[in-house]
Amino acid sequence: MLNFIYWPVSAIMWFWHWLFDFITPDSPGGNGVAWALSVVFLVFTLRAILYKPFVKQIRTTKKMQEINPQLQAIRKKYAKDRVKMTEEMQKLQKEHGFNPLLGCLPMLLQVPVFIGLFHVLRSFNRTAHGMGQLGMSPEETRSVGNYIFNVDQVQNFLDARLFGVPLSSFITEPKTEWAAFVQPGQPIDFTRVDIAIVVIPMMIIASIATHMNSRASVARQPEAALENPQTRMMNMLALYIFPLGILVTGAFFPVAILLYWMSNNVWTYGQQHLVFGRIAREEEEARLAKQEKLKANAPKPGVKPDRTKKLGDGQGSENGVDLEKADGAEEASDNSAESTKNASLMERLTKALGIGGAGSAKASGSKHEDSKADASTSAAATESEAAGASGSGASGFGSSGSTGNGNGSAPAKPKPGQKPAAQTSGGSGARPKNQGSKKGGKRGGRKGGRR
Repeated sequence: MLNFIYWPVSAIMWFWHWLFDFITPDSPGGNGVAWALSVVFLVFTLRAILYKPFVKQIRTTKKMQEINPQLQAIRKKYAKDRVKMTEEMQKLQKEHGFNPLLGCLPMLLQVPVFIGLFHVLRSFNRTAHGMGQLGMSPEETRSVGNYIFNVDQVQNFLDARLFGVPLSSFITEPKTEWAAFVQPGQPIDFTRVDIAIVVIPMMIIASIATHMNSRASVARQPEAALENPQTRMMNMLALYIFPLGILVTGAFFPVAILLYWMSNNVWTYGQQHLVFGRIAREEEEARLAKQEKLKANAPKPGVKPDRTKKLGDGQGSENGVDLEKADGAEEASDNSAESTKNASLMERLTKALGIGGAGSAKASGSKHEDSKADASTSAAATESEAAGASGSGASGFGSSGSTGNGNGSAPAKPKPGQKPAAQTSGGSGARPKNQGSKKGGKRGGRKGGRR
């Protein structure tokens, strides 16, 4: 039924046995080293094929540890609605690219290989009785091939010894099955104690290697994950129950299977160390690269940040926007608005105080008010001329800057639309309060004298 597993497993094992048998020629009674190495390199071949899935498993495990607090929050929030809880958890896993199957893939793929290897090793000796067993005689089992292995290779395997015991023997094996491990008519050359001396140390080594692998995995878990009861339970199983299970069940497995466990755990320990170290270096390099990028983009001390930015790729000045020029234009616009505001405020102030427009314009220094100053000067001249005509002076010349006579007569009534003439302090030679109308007074006096 599982021939699609048994044939590939036996083919890989056959290749490695052929290679090592060529390197180390068979000794009388079979070469146990070549067969043992074929089992070990069967493990190495499988683990090499599963290297990339193993790396993905490690990355998936780390990602699972990162999102575990969020998963716990979802479980707590939707504790009474399992459908909604499942939907939210799947949504979170999809957002982070988390695939739970990748975390189990290497282990799932090793299970069929283990089953296939166990079946192929047991099929070298088919003298066992019971469910699923053929119950052949020692002569029959030595004359039947085993999948890709021919009859000669089957006999070579049965005669091979590793530390003095057959590779497919185990501690609890009935003595009736031992006859297949020797040629017909030959005495049994090993005992159950011999098998135990070889098997028990291998059981202990495999158990310790399993514990060390689990301890290395648990040591890399974050503290938040260790607070999860399910995680603590799984860690307890991996650290103690599984290694103890190897010690208990090791008596029921052939020497070659224990060799498989031992080499598989040793490979896992070394590969785990290398992969975790590689991932740690990648994370450190990514962190340093991010820091260097931030450092390169940061402005140097005392240097104004360069805000010049161009829009578009390779479009030059057509699509580019010079932020520095935009800032300069904005600043000039602000200054112009401020000047206009100040000029308007000064104009309202002069109107409220009744001061001539020309003087206020000169005091503010605004070129924008020149036209208003000229109009104000013309109006002041007209007012002075009218005042000089109504005065009592014989010469007809008004005082410099004066708009009335020295006898205190009232000034002339202004025409409609004209501003009233500025009043003096009382004397004919007094200086007017409005300094801006001085020029207009002189012009008015001269025009009056000519008349």
